[in-house]
Amino acid sequence: MLLAHNVYFTLHDRSDAARRKLVDACHKYLSGHPGTVFYAAGVLASEYARPVNDQAFDVGLHVIFQDRAAHDAYQTAPRHLQFIEENKADWKQVRVFDNDAASS
Repeated sequence: MLLAHNVYFTLHDRSDAARRKLVDACHKYLSGHPGTVFYAAGVLASEYARPVNDQAFDVGLHVIFQDRAAHDAYQTAPRHLQFIEENKADWKQVRVFDNDAASS
C-alpha cells in the first residue's frame, strides 16, 4: 500500500527568501529517493486563506512512497539526514503527517 508523507515547516524567518531556500534544500536532498512515487515541495499558497485552510506553515513537503519499507529507508537515508542537519536550525515547528494512501 502507498504511504503519504506530508511535512509542514514553520520557519523562524518567514521571508520569501527563507522559504525559497528551504524549498531548494528539499529539492536537493529529498527528491529522487528509491521507492518514491510522487514528490513535491513548495511554499504556502497564501491566496487560499479560507477558514478551513491551515495557514500556520511556510513550506510543505509531499512524498508518496510505494510502501512503508521505502518510507522507512528514506528516514535513515544519508541525504535525508543531511537535509535535517543543514536546515533544522531554521525551523520553528515541524509537523509530520504520515498516512496510508490507497488509490481507487
